[in-house]
Amino acid sequence: MITSKLKTRPNYLNKLIGFKDTEPVKVITGIRRCGKSSLLKLMIEHLKQNGVLSSQILYVNFESFEFVEFNSTKLYNYVKERIVAGKRMYLFFDEVQRVKNWENAINAFRVDFNCDIYITGSNAYLLSSEYATYLSGRCVEIKMLPLSFVEFIDFNDLSLKTEVGALGDKRTYAEDSSGSKYPLKEVFNSYLKFGGMPGITELGLDQEKSLMLLDSVFSTIIVRDILDLANLREKGPINDSVLLKKIVMFLSDNIGNNVSLSSIGNTLSNEGLLEDVKTKGKVSVHKLQYYVNSLLESFFFYEIKRFDIKGKEYLKTLGKYYIVDLGFRNLLLGYRNRDIGHVLENIVYLELLRRGYDVAIGKIDNLEIDFIAQKADEKLYIQVTDDMSISSVTQRELAPLKKVKDNYPKFVLALNLGLETNYDGIKILNVIDWLVASK
Repeated sequence: MITSKLKTRPNYLNKLIGFKDTEPVKVITGIRRCGKSSLLKLMIEHLKQNGVLSSQILYVNFESFEFVEFNSTKLYNYVKERIVAGKRMYLFFDEVQRVKNWENAINAFRVDFNCDIYITGSNAYLLSSEYATYLSGRCVEIKMLPLSFVEFIDFNDLSLKTEVGALGDKRTYAEDSSGSKYPLKEVFNSYLKFGGMPGITELGLDQEKSLMLLDSVFSTIIVRDILDLANLREKGPINDSVLLKKIVMFLSDNIGNNVSLSSIGNTLSNEGLLEDVKTKGKVSVHKLQYYVNSLLESFFFYEIKRFDIKGKEYLKTLGKYYIVDLGFRNLLLGYRNRDIGHVLENIVYLELLRRGYDVAIGKIDNLEIDFIAQKADEKLYIQVTDDMSISSVTQRELAPLKKVKDNYPKFVLALNLGLETNYDGIKILNVIDWLVASK
């Protein structure tokens, strides 16, 4: 199942194509190695297939040593020398945040040249308020994530097939090019184990090689996308890589749990793990916040807020964190299935983001709904659990949904279903089927 050809990711590519030759700068953000560079190359292929000449396309990858000394002035001159007079240019800048004052050059290109601009970055600082004055209203952000389950199937050279059983029931499975069939549950277990970083599929799902790749990416994120960038920002630099990794371990171990900064501090202190390497004293909540924010900015974790359904307001306390890819969690903590419920929540949360929803935790009285997902006039209430065949679990998952009195759809997504698939309008769906369903 090793792949060599550049795989397409139509959900993202179609967004880029939709904004082609429009005024805004196209900004692709996401964790390192999630496929941003490949997306740029796919867009370049699309341009060439539609009549754009190679001379009109300029691609610069700032991870290359050739550009390590570039600042905004050098970048501007480099591009200016390659502009083809009288032609529309297509400018692609990969990991542009590595160039000091890059935003000055990008803004100048917009003003000085007839061009369409595409940039990528592995840190949300790329579009922070400090740069908003340069690109505000003049950029569109395309947020990229590791592979969805459907993409994971495709990247492993499998295709989804459906067959009808003797009693009329439909069964979806995966099939390879030789016609061999694989149950979706089996493929899904591989997804849980290896995660969705695209590079993993190029290794043929080899566990040892996959862990080496993930470890390399993780180390690069910590050093380049957090420590180095924090120091460049010249305000409260992050200087304790040990503390940073302790926080990563804590949040990885607590995906889907209600977490506060004080709970992070208290847990690490109680375990004797929290001590500032310079002051030898307790680390402040303010410093913890700065470190956690750096992990959010690098797209390693995503924070989800709580929404009071009756009070119709967001709450400031006890949010949750989900990791960008379960492969990293398995690297850090080892593969285990004792907290499969939270693992499934993590997968569903990221899938909702991919499908364009804004997501919050729902609070109603003293109960909690895993996800309220909204976009435009659409709203979904979703509970996620491992096993709906257990009576006590069924009652627990249904209870908060029953308290919501509006008419928006309500679902429970489960790995194992019970006999009932509908409780007073609340639909019970298999989570794997939901993941591969048409969007």
